[in-house]
Amino acid sequence: MPVLAAIKKQFVQKKPFAGMTVGMALHVEAKTANLVSTLAAGGAEVHITGCNPLSTQDDVAGALRQVKGVHCYAKRACSVEEYYAAIDRVLDASPTITIDDGMDLIHYLHTKRRDLLSSIIGGCEETTTGIHRLRAMAAEGKLEFPVIAVNDTPMKRFFDNVHGTGESALSSIMITTNMLIAGKYVVVAGYGYCGRGLARKAHGLGAKVIVTEVDPRRALEAHMDGFLVMPMDKAAGIGDIFITTTGNTRVIAAPHFKKLKDGAILSNAGHFNVEIDMGYLAEHADKVIQRDGIGTFVIKGKSIHVLAEGRLVNLATPKGMGHPIEVMDLSFALQALCARYIAENGGSLSGGVYEVPQEIDEQVARLKLSSLGLTIDELSREQKKYLCSWDIGT
Repeated sequence: MPVLAAIKKQFVQKKPFAGMTVGMALHVEAKTANLVSTLAAGGAEVHITGCNPLSTQDDVAGALRQVKGVHCYAKRACSVEEYYAAIDRVLDASPTITIDDGMDLIHYLHTKRRDLLSSIIGGCEETTTGIHRLRAMAAEGKLEFPVIAVNDTPMKRFFDNVHGTGESALSSIMITTNMLIAGKYVVVAGYGYCGRGLARKAHGLGAKVIVTEVDPRRALEAHMDGFLVMPMDKAAGIGDIFITTTGNTRVIAAPHFKKLKDGAILSNAGHFNVEIDMGYLAEHADKVIQRDGIGTFVIKGKSIHVLAEGRLVNLATPKGMGHPIEVMDLSFALQALCARYIAENGGSLSGGVYEVPQEIDEQVARLKLSSLGLTIDELSREQKKYLCSWDIGT
């Protein structure tokens, strides 16, 4: 992770987090550990737990507990009670800065631990679902400290969401099921950045891709990109493999289950396990078979296979490794630099959602290009003047 390594060198020298405590709720795996060590090298005391009950790698969590200045409470396959107890332990440390993937820390602070709000100068949020929730809070005037929407900046969306989700979700599906993608009908629910990445990658593997959408503009984009577009109600009877990426609830639900083919595979690449109606399947199944990250629900003789309990498929399956390391190098570089920005400026910002400063986004891109040995053009003085002029003859 050369970009994060370059930032770590800066942090070692300048100690931007000296005297600060950073509370984190992220997927605890090897790449995350690199971000944690970068923040600790910058002088932070770090308290971290998981942001999904099945996305922690226990060996990584154990290793983090040996790092000076780092306190890790994450555990794989924890109960709901254990999950929120770990969130409480992170907040017991009275963090100065929060770093979230899904907004669990921020939500808990605003609902259960309001006594700690005055000590927090700001936070960062990593994922699409978390940003949706934060913007809803901000619109109601309920968000009481500044949060940087790391997910919404180009260096996150174009690489983490498109390539990271696209490759890691499909890799996890293939290694879990040992099934061929080529020739299958792959249904992608949602054509945001994650969905379009999945659609393109699945098409590259030889799949016949169907996209379902509720936004007419995105649906038209998917059509122009060469994919079949139809409602989920129709796609349900055609698809072999389903991948949800919407962040919304009951995207695949009772009316769709009845139309699925025998042996259909359902998976979710959204943050929360609400996109597939797992409650309906559990209630109506005549038999449930669990094995190696696959739950098979037999309903009236038809088998429906659900991967990772409907949770984030690229991390929650037994062999899920999450996004590729090259992608997370960029995303965690953004997190580190945005956390530094909050450390330096959070005290002067009011509550609300803030964009990643453009200079941070460009800095990460330039560091990545440098690590690849690539150089690009620069605008001349004449070109800069021309772009700033309204007179086309200048």
